[in-house]
This record gives sequence, structure tokens and C-alpha cells, in this order.
Amino acid sequence: MKASQFFIATLKEAPADAEVISHQLMMRAGMIKRLSAGIYNYMPMGLRVIRKVEAIIREEMVRAGAVELLMPVVQPAELWQESGRFQAYGPELLRVKDRHERDFVVQPTSEEVITDIARQELRSYRQLPRNFFHIQTKFRDERRPRFGVMRGREFTMKDAYSFDRDREGAAKSYDLMFAAYKRIFDRFGLQYRAVAADTGAIGGDLSHEFQVIADTGEDAIVYCPTSDYAANVELAEGIAPGERASATEAMAKTPTPGKSTCADVAVLLGLPLQRTVKSLVLATDEKNDAGDIVKSTVWLLLVRGDHELNEIKTGKVEGLKAGWRFATVAEIEDHFGCKPGYLGPIGTKKPVKVIADRIVAKMSDFVCGANDADFHLTGVNWGRDLPEPDLVADIRNVVAGDPSPDGKGVLAIQRGIEVGHVFYLGTKYSKSMNATYLDENGKPQLMEMGCYGIGVTRILGAAIEQNHDARGIVWPAAIAPFAVVICPIGYDRNDDVRAAATQLHDALERQGIDVMLDDRGERPGAMFADWELIGVPLRVVISDRGLKAGTVEVQGRRDDQASTVALAEAAALVKERLSA
Repeated sequence: MKASQFFIATLKEAPADAEVISHQLMMRAGMIKRLSAGIYNYMPMGLRVIRKVEAIIREEMVRAGAVELLMPVVQPAELWQESGRFQAYGPELLRVKDRHERDFVVQPTSEEVITDIARQELRSYRQLPRNFFHIQTKFRDERRPRFGVMRGREFTMKDAYSFDRDREGAAKSYDLMFAAYKRIFDRFGLQYRAVAADTGAIGGDLSHEFQVIADTGEDAIVYCPTSDYAANVELAEGIAPGERASATEAMAKTPTPGKSTCADVAVLLGLPLQRTVKSLVLATDEKNDAGDIVKSTVWLLLVRGDHELNEIKTGKVEGLKAGWRFATVAEIEDHFGCKPGYLGPIGTKKPVKVIADRIVAKMSDFVCGANDADFHLTGVNWGRDLPEPDLVADIRNVVAGDPSPDGKGVLAIQRGIEVGHVFYLGTKYSKSMNATYLDENGKPQLMEMGCYGIGVTRILGAAIEQNHDARGIVWPAAIAPFAVVICPIGYDRNDDVRAAATQLHDALERQGIDVMLDDRGERPGAMFADWELIGVPLRVVISDRGLKAGTVEVQGRRDDQASTVALAEAAALVKERLSA
């Protein structure tokens, strides 16, 4: 490929609305152009990266036994109404009507359509297992699209769906996809972690996110450096080692004027923050058939002062599984006789259900609110000063240094960007949409399903967030728009330079190497800056002075200095560097 035949449109400055580095660099490198909020044109340079990402995904999906098809972007609402998601999905689902006033959706995902295909085509146990995948445009009407391709409204995803006879078969399909995803991300050349993830309302224990490691990532990844344990922060288990120590202090009501946070109280009393306990008040509602609240129950959750409540874990606690909310100020004052900031489990005005985090349940001589403004209780101990909690549960976010749940070290936390997810669905969709097969005895059985997604266009943003420097993007070779760029100095005015550059370009192209020859006649500084911004992994510089010595310069995008090599050896060296 020659630059004069391609389209290169770099910018010196990023648009003002480009917030994160991947958005800035993709705009500056001419990979995307904004059309509307969260909607982008993918320009030729960016599209080349997308096609390389898709090719790797497609090869590994086929290798894993999946079969490609293509489902439409616009889908009839009847299927979504059948699954119950037409209303439940929320405003992110773009709903439209055709000229006949029939309802359709612009699909954000394709569970309904693939289940419809399966119930029509997969009639017998002999046709299972089966895995279908497609790579298709998606649309989610994000309230606040941001971060370029990282959280856009229109994007490209690969989704796959497996169908099995039973849970055991579904687990095997899951394992096949998990292994395929590891191969895919290995081939991308990205640093990533596969982390155990929450399965939500569906339940079960098969769900993993594939997170690209990046300091700018929105997600917190919990892992153990000395073992294979990894989970997202929503799922990571908080361990409370050791036994509860004996009481050594008498409980006392201590003035804490104007100090309503654990941090302020700890400073005032000269105690470690870890000695304090914070109170969070929730409520659950019982409703009648008309949807009116007939009874509310107030719950007091206790976590250590330096810890944060994990709302996902909280929603799995017995009594809260059906749904909870934070209590209103009126409910708090009614049950505690005090405003928020000084609440605690002792001396409540009305009975409340007390749930203590595992660590709090093992604390002694701790500090908590006294249910009296400007006062806290010190030297509080379970059993002596207050009854044991109604329930002890893991309800906090883990922190770095916590024991690893596998017992093989301590936890560390890093940031990541979710770009893939493998998920066991069970019969969630097959049951609501009556997707059955006939078993060996001729009896209908619900299909067991799994779903597996990769954010194709999001991979671009994640890769750049992980791989960039002050000069621009640093693409891994497997997904770079071009593997190597030839930068001839004086191409438009030196016959020897032009001939050598063309000869090397043709030699590399014959070997199947994705090569770009910059024949624009740009000044060296401007030419080099363009390709460093775009992020091509290897650069070959050909100059008149070098040719007189029979050499060219080869430099990797991450290299501090170029290597001088014989012109005759340049093609072999480029191939060797790319293979490595």
C-alpha cells in the first residue's frame, strides 16, 4: 500500500471534547470522526484495525467450533416482549415504529433472535451442542456517551450463543469459549486478566470478564500476585481472619461535636480509622397486588470505618434479595431518633435488623454512633454491650492487602477495561420463549444457553489506553493498521531512494507483510510524527546518505534508537522482528 493511494488525515491537536487518551489519539490519528454524540465514522485507518480484530476473533471462534451467521440490527419487538425485556431493558433500548405502527428495536444484543432461531431449527438432542456467533453493529442509547469508542452509542460486538442439552454440556461449552477468549486476547498482544464476575439475577457460578489492564480503566480488578485468583471488585470475597479479641475497655458515651464521619471521629479521638464502625440504613418494602407498599422493614448494615459497602453483595443477603433501597431521612429518624451521622446499633428507638460485615462481627472495643447528635460510643463489644448481629455477611469491597480467598497470599487491586464477557445463561431465555428440544425419550426439554461477547470497537480504545506514549499510539503488531512503514527521505526528488523504497515495499508485500510506503514527499520530521502518532510497530528509513553506505535504519515504535542494517538484509530483519 502506498500513502498516496490511502487516506491519512492526522491532527496536531485533539478536539476539546476528547476526554481520555484513546479518544484523543484516535481523533488525532484520523481513525474516527464524530458524527453525533456517541456515534462515529470509522475512517480507513481505524477500519483497518477493526478488520484485524475481527479476523482474529473469527479465526478463534471457528477453531472453537462456533458457526457464523448474521442477525439483523433492527428486530421485531414481539420477540423482546416475549422474553419480557421490551419494557424491562430500560431507556437504553432504542424503540422505533415502522410505517404500519409496528414496534421494533434497534438491537443492543441478540439473545431473543438467536433463541428464536434455535427453537425453530434445533429440534432434536442429536443437533446439540451448537454455538452460533456473529459480528454486528449494536446500539445502546446511553444517557451520557463519553470516552470516544469506549462508551459510545453505536458500536460493533461479537456475540456468540451456545445451546446444550443440560447444565453439564453447557459448562463444557463455556470452557471452550473461555479457552477461545484467552487465545483471542493472547493474539491481540494485550495485557489482560480473566476475572470471576457477578452473575446477577440469573445466578449460578459461571461468569468471567476479560479486562484489559489500564490505569485509566473504570473497573477495579482484584487479584492475588502469588496465585491464579482474580475477580472484579463486585464479586471478590472479603475474608475476616482470626478470632474476636476479648474486651479491654468499658463502653462510654463520648462527645464528638460536629464529627459525623468515621474519619473525623477517628482523628478527634486519636484512634485508627480501623477501630470505627459506620452505619448504613436500608429498607425493604412489601407491596400488595396493586403495587402499594403495605409494610417496610428497616435494616442497619455495619461496616468498618475504612471500608465501603458493596451493593452487589448486599443484594445477595437473605432478606434483601428481593430488592432494597436506602432508607429515607424520615425513616432513619423514626427508627433511630437521630439524624444520620451519629447512628449505631445500640439504643435504637424502634427495632431494626442488624447485618454486620464479617470483619465488624470480629471487632472488639470499637467506636460507633450513639444515636444522639454529637456523640459516639467507644469501647463497644459484642455480647456485652449489644446482642450478636441478626446476620453476619460479606458486604464490603475488599481492599489491597486483604487475605486472598484461596489462602495463597494477599490481594492487590489494579484498574481494567472490560472488553469481553463469558456468561452461563441457563434457561432464562429458553424458558420464556419456549425453546425446547426432544430428548432420547422423545420428551421436550429446555435448552441450556450461554452467551459470550467481545466489544470489537472497544478493543481499539482499550488497546490505546494500555499502549501509548507522548508521541502517540503504540499498537501491538497483530492489530496495528500497518505492520511496517517505509519512510523514504526525498522520495519525490531522488531516484535511488525511490527505487530502493519501492523494491523493499514490493519484497515485503510478496511475503504477506502489511506494509505502507509513504510516497507523499513529506519532510522527515512531519512524516515520522505522523507514523509515530498512528502507532505503526516498525519503521524503515531510507535516505540517500544511507544508500551510499548500503544501509537503511530500522526502528521499533518502542525503541529509543534505530538500528542500522544492510539494505539487502532489511526485509529479513523486518520479518524476524514482526515474528518475534
